[in-house]
Amino acid sequence: MNQGEALRGFAAIAQETRLRIIRMLVTAGADGLASGSIAENLDGSPQRTSFHLRELENAGLVQSRRDGKSIIYSARFSQLSSLVAFLMHDCCQGHCKHCDEAIALLAKCEGKPTRTTH
Repeated sequence: MNQGEALRGFAAIAQETRLRIIRMLVTAGADGLASGSIAENLDGSPQRTSFHLRELENAGLVQSRRDGKSIIYSARFSQLSSLVAFLMHDCCQGHCKHCDEAIALLAKCEGKPTRTTH
């Protein structure tokens, strides 16, 4: 991720409603949420929600797909992890084992739960 992409991403989530939408979509995982459901959760108008979703989509942080009459939005986990990686890339002058491990793990996230065995 270059600096321009990072600036667009951070600018998009530097607004309360859009940050709330991103957090909702991260929680929803790869399945995403219908735009109407997002609007209901925000107690906002569908038009206003659509505006914010477009801003997030233009920044590359969410993607949409049609499912019948609904438009489903989901977080682009690769882009969100790239934002975190952009901030952490040079942590401790690029010599932090823990940050490197965290960045590598975030890059693998697809928004789908992984099965763990105990």
